[in-house]
Amino acid sequence: QVQLVESGGGLVQAGGSLRLSCSASGHTFSVYYMGWFRQAPGKERDFVAAISRSGGSTSYSDSVKGRFTISRDNDKNTVALQMDSLKLEDTAVYYCAAGSRGGVYYAQETWEYWGQGTQVTVSS
Repeated sequence: QVQLVESGGGLVQAGGSLRLSCSASGHTFSVYYMGWFRQAPGKERDFVAAISRSGGSTSYSDSVKGRFTISRDNDKNTVALQMDSLKLEDTAVYYCAAGSRGGVYYAQETWEYWGQGTQVTVSS
């Protein structure tokens, strides 16, 4: 069992930056690949970014590629999402996720554990 707690959400103007953090507890952090999803009002939860167990491999959705950066610290049991050049359409609740069974990153069933989410609002 893994517990995930997100932090760092808030209100930011378009073009600005925000850094989300996810703290994991309850199990050996390094056995999990980690990721971020987001859900905008009235929409499904969508894949944003993922990082491999060692941190040596990352993956991004096309909508955030080049603007967002995912990273992890296996000593501190944390994963972060640095979000730059934010757009209005980035407004959503952002969820941290952990998985160990394998599968394609963008599929919900690949992920076993989820955080409660943190709100990110981008204003004009």
